[in-house]
Amino acid sequence: MSEAKGLPRFVSFSGMDGAGKSTQIALLLSRLHRAGFSARVLTFWDDIALLGRVRELATLRLFRGDSGVGSPGNPVNRRDKNVSNLHLNLVRCFLYLIDAAGVWFSVRRLARDRIDVVIFDRYIYDELANLPLHRRPFRAYARLLLKLIPAPDVAFVLDADPVQARQRKPEYPLEFLHRNRAAYRTLAEVAKGVIVTPPLTQDEVSEQVQRAVVDHVFFGSPVSSPQVCVIPRVPTNR
Repeated sequence: MSEAKGLPRFVSFSGMDGAGKSTQIALLLSRLHRAGFSARVLTFWDDIALLGRVRELATLRLFRGDSGVGSPGNPVNRRDKNVSNLHLNLVRCFLYLIDAAGVWFSVRRLARDRIDVVIFDRYIYDELANLPLHRRPFRAYARLLLKLIPAPDVAFVLDADPVQARQRKPEYPLEFLHRNRAAYRTLAEVAKGVIVTPPLTQDEVSEQVQRAVVDHVFFGSPVSSPQVCVIPRVPTNR
């Protein structure tokens, strides 16, 4: 985003359930606030996706899975994005196109706000990762949709070991998580410019995330490797 126009910077976090997105968003948000930046978090499913609650209830009724978020002490059996067939994927393509319009309008509206950084908890990438991207028609659809929406200033896909991710959030079968991980990797190749963080420790991932925010968002340069990550206060002309 253009600093001269005082536009907010956009950062997105994507990845399979249990990859640590919420943790990394909280750490980045805390660091930004300590550095004096104003920042806001938008949850894609609640703030962007069309009729998110209605779609969730319809999915529960149709596929008869469990609702809620799984935890080690309370596993659930979700049946939604892990259910796949041609007709469902075509319906998803239609819904994702509408959600892409929601992204476009949301970004335009946010560009008028007096805020430094907007963090997206999931983005359109997470919807596209539900599609069978190993098939050429769906990869072509993903490329087309990505051309229609603004790309974040920096987009993260948090990679994770499926076994460990499922231990943190026991919601989906392990076989699906392996497929989902492969889809995110394919999507990162299709989307271009997406930063895939390897499955490291929480602190190691946080260091990579905050370093990338400094380098890409505030300096507009490739990721460097400073020993200490310090987010500077960048003046804006508003």
